[in-house]
Amino acid sequence: MIGAPILEIAVVVLGLVVLMVEAFAERIDKRSLAITAMIGLVTVLVASFFLAPPPPATASGFWSFYSADPLALFFKRFSLTTTILILVLMIDFAPKVRQSIHGATHQSGLGEFFALPLFTCAGLMWMASAVDFVMIFVSLEVVTMSFYVLVAFTRRNPASLEAGVKYLILSALSTGFLVYGITWIFGVTGQTNLARIAAVMRAGGVEQAPLLFGMALVLVALGFKIAAVPFQIWVPDVYQGAPTPVTAYLSVGSKAAGFVVLLRVLEPFFMLPQMQRLLVGVAVLTLIYGNFAALPQTNLKRLLAYSSIAHAGYLLIGVVSFAGGAVAFYLVSYLLMTILSFAVLILVANQTGDEIEDFNGLAQRAPFLSFAMLVAMASLAGIPFTAGFLGKFFIFDAAIRQHQTVLIVVGVITVACGFYYYLKVVRAMYWEESTRRESIPISGLSRTTMIALLAAIIILGVYPQPILSALRGPASESISATR
Repeated sequence: MIGAPILEIAVVVLGLVVLMVEAFAERIDKRSLAITAMIGLVTVLVASFFLAPPPPATASGFWSFYSADPLALFFKRFSLTTTILILVLMIDFAPKVRQSIHGATHQSGLGEFFALPLFTCAGLMWMASAVDFVMIFVSLEVVTMSFYVLVAFTRRNPASLEAGVKYLILSALSTGFLVYGITWIFGVTGQTNLARIAAVMRAGGVEQAPLLFGMALVLVALGFKIAAVPFQIWVPDVYQGAPTPVTAYLSVGSKAAGFVVLLRVLEPFFMLPQMQRLLVGVAVLTLIYGNFAALPQTNLKRLLAYSSIAHAGYLLIGVVSFAGGAVAFYLVSYLLMTILSFAVLILVANQTGDEIEDFNGLAQRAPFLSFAMLVAMASLAGIPFTAGFLGKFFIFDAAIRQHQTVLIVVGVITVACGFYYYLKVVRAMYWEESTRRESIPISGLSRTTMIALLAAIIILGVYPQPILSALRGPASESISATR
């Protein structure tokens, strides 16, 4: 049996190997590096199921900053799966990368493009296990620095450069809030370990005002990561300007890591009633802004950006309702339907563009792609018999159990908004006419990946037990324990 930290080490070593091969093997097809990375990540993913059971949780010793509990293992596997799917998208996006590098040969830049997600994945995995504010900060910066480069990777594109600068500046600002918040919490409790902070708070005698102030600063930083209002200002421009696979990675991987950190950080602080009221307000604003701002969008990447904000609102309902298992299931369904929609978007955009009108008549040109996008949009909207529907069902069920009436009412209203803007894409594909008649080529790898995503969305929409069984451990160890 192998220990949990070896997973992150293996991913880092894999990233270094890909970089070394890219640097010294000049004549190989650089897309083979993506295949190598995918095989390596699949190996690590399989190995994660043979981990030795973690020792009992302890607040002492060198590994007190690291947790290998079921919640951590679940999100490590989530990060590995997400990165594998992103690498598939990157292979399809490779021609755009070649066109966007100054002085590029036909392969220039591809090796780094395929290696950076591996280091991002390692950071996401560390975030899943981080139970100390210092480790949370370090792992968060590993992820953020990788995204700095990825967002601005197609540097010949002015929109990509603008997105990179905006992400850099606002992310650095959020980091400042995080460090300052940690400083206040440490000043009050004398601890950075979350378990020790909880013990100090249960013992009583701490001043609540500075503690709440420090936690509010930490929430500002995490609000940036999960794209919650009012910290979402960077999302539309960065999502639209970044390379499309990177946008998908930001939308799924970064958001999932942000929520698992939020679940852990809130655990000791949910005993403060002010914290729950604050999160209810943020969730309501996020739901309203994300859904209503998506209504007039004509660019599909920008629509999915505002959609990402809206889904952060639904996930916050689960957080406020102490439903760690529902949050995890929602993230799984969000992974499937978002990656599928971006996979179709990349193939269509390579030939036409990423405006919704570019999808006009897609059902005649590419029936398989139009059907895949139809299922993705239906699941994002929450239509029954899709994983997205059950994700919303579990979230609202938890809110009902916790008597969160305001969140339920706002959530139901905003779900109705989602039907309008998601089905705009379906209308364009099946009802609008197009002058284009050329077919859209699909590689065997992409087709297989999309078929697997389609099957998972539909199967989990009617038979969610496999994921629910896997979540039984994380659910029991989530913030539901703080009720």
